[in-house]
Amino acid sequence: MVAMNAPDELLARLTSRLKMRHLVLLRLIGQHGSLTRVAGHMATSQPAVTHALAELEAMFGAPLFVRSARGMAPTALGEVALARARAMLQDLGHWVRDMEAAGAGRAAHLQVGVIPFIPGRLLAEAIGRTRPRGSGVTVTIHEGSSDHLLARLRDHELDCVIGRSSAVLAMDGLVHEVLYEQEPRLVAHRRLAARLGRRPLSWPELAQLDWVLGQRNTPMREQITDFFLRAGVAPPAPMVESLSAKLIGELLAANERAVSIVPADIAEELARIAGVGVVAHRFGWTLPPVTLFRRAEESSREADALFAQALRAACGRST
Repeated sequence: MVAMNAPDELLARLTSRLKMRHLVLLRLIGQHGSLTRVAGHMATSQPAVTHALAELEAMFGAPLFVRSARGMAPTALGEVALARARAMLQDLGHWVRDMEAAGAGRAAHLQVGVIPFIPGRLLAEAIGRTRPRGSGVTVTIHEGSSDHLLARLRDHELDCVIGRSSAVLAMDGLVHEVLYEQEPRLVAHRRLAARLGRRPLSWPELAQLDWVLGQRNTPMREQITDFFLRAGVAPPAPMVESLSAKLIGELLAANERAVSIVPADIAEELARIAGVGVVAHRFGWTLPPVTLFRRAEESSREADALFAQALRAACGRST
């Protein structure tokens, strides 16, 4: 076991002996669980792979994997080494993308995770206003749920995540900043929206319509289900399950019985782009706040800090 009172010696060993091939080896063993498969993947011999693993374990002074008939499983120390190896390799990839951006006259490349129902104009404004040293940035947008994107943020695949705060999210190793809150709006085909807006909402009547909803266990879907249950009405089975604002708009515009509930700023976009109607009804609740998440352990690049600043400014104008 590594001596906990000798971190300087361990750091010195890793600094002088750890090579990039060791990081790749760790990642591949974690993926395949077999030195034979790893050797094939690296186009080398199994003895060479075994020797490289022995070098690694000598650096750490303890086994990183347990061998069994079922394959290789990481020890507690191995789990730490795997996580750090993946993060270092991800950071190397980000380094390459930053170099590509610099070669194209841009300041940096940002990997940004975004949940559904974040207005495109907000992202476009924030990206446009992020200009380190007077140069723009290049950006890759990754879409998904908050928990999925935060796992990728911890693994260094992403630089930041625009998601939703929630008490059930694992926040270890992360810092967060609330950007703004969204109110829900009922949206429908334009003629249906006009009709629904003339009188108080009837949940039994709404249950008979063609609903477009997000997947189960999403904040919006859970709140909609709760509204129907409180009214003593069985929640409707959705005609379509989707978190794509574009698809929701197209479905509502094409079907005079179709309805959905989306954040107010998304409802405004759909009214402008797809021509759907927004029902003038306030539900009296807000979704979990839209939040910027970043890793806690590292200092931000100038581009990261300026993007966060631009997001704050754009979100301040959206409220």
